[in-house]
Amino acid sequence: MRVQITARKCEVPSDARDRATTLIAKLQKFDSDLLSAEVVFQEEGHRKAVEGILSIARSEPVVATGNGTDFLSASDDLAEKLSKILRRRRSQIRDRARATAGEHGEA
Repeated sequence: MRVQITARKCEVPSDARDRATTLIAKLQKFDSDLLSAEVVFQEEGHRKAVEGILSIARSEPVVATGNGTDFLSASDDLAEKLSKILRRRRSQIRDRARATAGEHGEA
């Protein structure tokens, strides 16, 4: 999966970039259809924000924002939010598949 890092009006330490890349790569276990990810670092006053946009094959992109006092904690928050979204999405897909299989078996 390709991960693109962008910094908006701020300097991002290399350890924060590496951490975000590693966390995003781990999300692949939740959905094998992940094509690419864009991670945007931005500073909002004293708060740091990291936005993640995941491109998924045959689906709408998944977007979340993590906040924290530094970019490392904001990246952790982002990874937690994205993993929650992907887990929920995966269970919805499974439930839909089970419901469809149940309909075909009852006929």
